[in-house]
Amino acid sequence: MRFSILGSGSTGNSTIIECGTTRVLIDAGLSAKQILSRLESIGIDPASISAILLTHEHGDHVRGLKSFIKKYPVPLYATAETAYVVKENDIGNADWMTFEAGQDFSINHLSISSFSIQHDAVDPVGFVISNGVFRFGLLSDVGFVTQSVKHHLKNLSAIFVEANYDEELLELDTKRPWSIKQRIASRHGHLSNIQVEELIRDIAHSSLGHIVFGHLSSDCNCPKKVISHFTNLLEELGISSNLHCATQAEPTPWFEI
Repeated sequence: MRFSILGSGSTGNSTIIECGTTRVLIDAGLSAKQILSRLESIGIDPASISAILLTHEHGDHVRGLKSFIKKYPVPLYATAETAYVVKENDIGNADWMTFEAGQDFSINHLSISSFSIQHDAVDPVGFVISNGVFRFGLLSDVGFVTQSVKHHLKNLSAIFVEANYDEELLELDTKRPWSIKQRIASRHGHLSNIQVEELIRDIAHSSLGHIVFGHLSSDCNCPKKVISHFTNLLEELGISSNLHCATQAEPTPWFEI
């Protein structure tokens, strides 16, 4: 099993995970053109995608969906409330497979567990995807990590988690009005480096091979700060995990689980 982050940031998010011949996209927030180009750049034929999972309905997670499925009609998996909102963007004729947050289901070789998260969307979820041996967790666009989220993210082999902002940099930022800063830092906004640290302290273990950070604010965070912060944390915990920051500009390499 392996995964790559095709892009992550405020203007578009998409991840691919592969197990055998099963290839699943999580979100399609890049333009369809970029999704196709980036899939091809990492050696994936877009026609081989098995399904698309949606975490929530915001534009930076569904922007390329309509054009992509017009050319490559694959099943779309989302909660009923998320599907209802996305269908309003003329995607109603797609092959929708709806589930309730917290429900488990399978796509070919992969078992998927969904779980509710806190964000300013209608019914946002995170995912844990497993091939029966290894477990990959994805947590993006969430303002507060609940005990339920921590429970679902135990015993992972790899995780993709947003580290949107550094608290000090957000406070000092002059581009955003106070109302936007409040929204970002709220329980329905995004995660700070400190909040992610608290999560990693709870779920880190010796077999957590990869920690990939995403959705970094270009103004209020930076890869150098994130990698330094979590390198120090893992040294403190005595755990060796591969650390990487996903970017908006290009896909990550493949991470083998």
